[in-house]
Amino acid sequence: MKNIFLAIVIHVIVPLIGLLFFLFLRKKIKEERVADPPIAEFFILFATYGGLLIVAITTLFWQWSGLASLGSLYLVLIAPFIMIFLAYRMKNNKIISIYHELIYYLSTSYFIIAPLTFLILFLISDK
Repeated sequence: MKNIFLAIVIHVIVPLIGLLFFLFLRKKIKEERVADPPIAEFFILFATYGGLLIVAITTLFWQWSGLASLGSLYLVLIAPFIMIFLAYRMKNNKIISIYHELIYYLSTSYFIIAPLTFLILFLISDK
């Protein structure tokens, strides 16, 4: 029973909370009529940081799987290029709104947050 609950939390509840928060943020951006709204950029950030969270939770509380390996490959091999693209795109646009600025800082912070997360997970996980 505990395993089923844990699996539901990791693979359903956490992504659902992220999706609901993204939808709330999207609605807020539209209500504020932000110029050049960065909706797709926020979706990419939510998916990437959400994937990092899912990998961390899976490593700490669940069993490793092929899907976790695919997520980790994305986070290590593909996400850095996407984050560079987002940071470059928002570098001059960060003056448009707080949302553009937030995307800029979150995309550049990925290069600190992701390696630290993987390092900490490596150090505290069972070998």
